[in-house]
Amino acid sequence: MGNTYFISDAHLGCRALRHDRQRERRLVRFLDEIKDKASAVYMLGDMFDFWFEYSAVVPKGHTRFLGKLSELTDSGVEVHYFTGNHDIWCRGYLASECGVIMHYGPMTLELADKVFFLAHGDGLGDPDHKFRFLRAVFHNRLCQWLFSLAHPSWGVKFGLAWARHSRATHQARTGTPGGDPPYMGGDKEHLVLFSRQYLKSHPGINYFLFGHRHIELDLPLAPATRLLVIGDWISTFTYAVFDGERLFMERYVEGDTKL
Repeated sequence: MGNTYFISDAHLGCRALRHDRQRERRLVRFLDEIKDKASAVYMLGDMFDFWFEYSAVVPKGHTRFLGKLSELTDSGVEVHYFTGNHDIWCRGYLASECGVIMHYGPMTLELADKVFFLAHGDGLGDPDHKFRFLRAVFHNRLCQWLFSLAHPSWGVKFGLAWARHSRATHQARTGTPGGDPPYMGGDKEHLVLFSRQYLKSHPGINYFLFGHRHIELDLPLAPATRLLVIGDWISTFTYAVFDGERLFMERYVEGDTKL
């Protein structure tokens, strides 16, 4: 059994971030360095800053990343892709063309003798009413169909502009590249509150793993349970790796990937 890797929140194509092509290349180099060590890679959402699949059109770009996904799956590495709040509209393209396994909501996974709860993290106890409303609109099939009637050139430009405005607004408010505030404490972090509540009815969970929040967090919830928020590929370049016995948080330094 090889290692299992977990990464999240690259936001490729984000127009509010500088050096997007360099970030894509860095991500591709990381995937290339782990390809001979990995049995599976779990991407926990928002790998793209905006992704909408029309019936015969997908957003242009990201060819290095998409090619590397195809190379990994062609070589027998399982690549699991969770949709986030920026790439809700992934449909069949990544599965049919790149061979990834799509997930559209949280899942529970057993590896070795450990139980993992995996999700992007959006929609899990978030108290922000505006975000919850927008999330409901974005997930609504009628709204998605109406948006698909727009010409792809206009639709993709609008989606990228919306994402850019949202990211720039959050960056200005928080002063962080990812746009999220620092860790707010266990009594305010909605992913911590959600996990504690979920653990009461599912005491067998050993690890909760999330993206979405753009912070690094490794928090014990119980003697045999930890919660990890695995950062992003904007400024932290962090990931988690499970070697069959232990789960680690690591930071990618080019040319120095040991696990």
